[in-house]
Amino acid sequence: MRLAWLDPLAVLVLLGLLGAGAIWWTQARGYTLYYGDAQAHLVNARRMIDSRTPGWDQLGTVWLPMPHWLMLPFAGNDEWWRTGLAGAIPSSACFVTAGVFLYLAVRRLFQSRPAALAAVLLFALNPNVLYLQSIPMTETVFMAGFAMLLYAIVWHGQGGSFAAAIVGAVGASVAALTRYEGWFLVPFAALYFAFGGKKITLGRGIVFGVIASLGPLWWLAHNYWYYGDALEFYHGQWSAKMIYQRALDAGMDKYPGDHDIAKAWLQFRAAAQLCAGASLIVLGIAGIFTTLFRRAFAVLILVLLPVAFYVWSIYSSGTPIFVPHLWPNSYYNTRYGLAAFPALVVCAASLVTVARGRWQSILALLIVGTALVPWLAYPRAEAWITWKESQVNSEARRAWTAEAAAYLKENRKPHEGVYSALGDLAGIFREAGIPLRDVLQDGNNPHWMAAQKRPDLFLREEWAVAISGDEVATAILKSNRTGPHYTCVKMITGKSAPVIEIYRRKSETNEDTIYQGSRRPE
Repeated sequence: MRLAWLDPLAVLVLLGLLGAGAIWWTQARGYTLYYGDAQAHLVNARRMIDSRTPGWDQLGTVWLPMPHWLMLPFAGNDEWWRTGLAGAIPSSACFVTAGVFLYLAVRRLFQSRPAALAAVLLFALNPNVLYLQSIPMTETVFMAGFAMLLYAIVWHGQGGSFAAAIVGAVGASVAALTRYEGWFLVPFAALYFAFGGKKITLGRGIVFGVIASLGPLWWLAHNYWYYGDALEFYHGQWSAKMIYQRALDAGMDKYPGDHDIAKAWLQFRAAAQLCAGASLIVLGIAGIFTTLFRRAFAVLILVLLPVAFYVWSIYSSGTPIFVPHLWPNSYYNTRYGLAAFPALVVCAASLVTVARGRWQSILALLIVGTALVPWLAYPRAEAWITWKESQVNSEARRAWTAEAAAYLKENRKPHEGVYSALGDLAGIFREAGIPLRDVLQDGNNPHWMAAQKRPDLFLREEWAVAISGDEVATAILKSNRTGPHYTCVKMITGKSAPVIEIYRRKSETNEDTIYQGSRRPE
């Protein structure tokens, strides 16, 4: 008799090898930190331990902390920090975790090993998923928590023990501390654990709700403690809502889908198709009927909740998705289309149960093969929308980052301080091998605020790196009126790129520094 644990163990090993291979492929080509968000997530983890003010406050306010916590054990390694491997390792580990729990959930739900294997292969062989699991992004971390919750929902619905609610609560907590759609899942799942099983189990629903809510409550407390507003992440200056409002005030057109539900659905559907492939979309839609026939109503609702969340977010909150074939014909947040992936994978896998006996294995292979057709027909990274977005949107940033990093590496002496807001500029310090503790940055309060208000008293850094017109550049202009005085020694310009300015403080030894750049500043 086959031991029950052998199958998930085999899945774990298979996914581990697949994930490691994808990381190697991505690292070898230098793609790991193409996404600006990937670099920013890595910086958030690094500055918790490498900063003038290391600690919890370095987590910031908008991005939820779970991915950064998982990167912490690896972010202290300088080589892994510079290459991005420190963020890729936990992302891949979560990919493996998600696949194992997906296998367990589908096997238990449909009582079919071939259906479970089909689900795992549909998930794991998608190149967009493989790319995102190879870089410091949040998608696979959320998928791990979601798959745990999915397994617990199935287990509870089949008469599982109190442990099902605990497993589900842990999964929901991981999801809720990773992405905000995780918050959206908690009340629905709590109601199911209380009233959706074979009998009413109010205690399980309450325990689930309490444990799963700890993450969101902690984040509200974090925002209140450090920023004075529990909802700073939602309407603070760096929130998506306020960034969008500033863009509107500057004359930008509204995002497609903003208070237009039809366009919101169109944008999400287009992104989902580009992420999943047309074949899987068709299989997933067909599988909805099989899933309903097998009376897996709770599972179907659960896997559709992320879809509802994103369509609602595009409609109401200014969350944009741009795809190249729809206005404004560009790439932005295309990875959000993967929110449809759990529904597509589970429903497509349910089609396997139409067959009986050994025919299930044959049908499972046919389903997986059909879903892979778009990727096998054009087996290049250009076809992967998530990679393409990261490549297109990072071209200018990668160029000026490399140029600025090379300049600082050649001219800056060890331990000389740098004054700079991090953001996209953080890549300069990472590539130049400059420790973040040598950088006075916007997370180093109260020193940062003091330097902004009174540079004459508190600004003592040898160097400054700014984006023209930003708060650092403004402070340098103020400082040059009263001292200390800085000279712009390097200016980097490029097509569709911000102007990067590198300043050096004047002193007796560098008073005659020769300006280097494409043009001299006014």
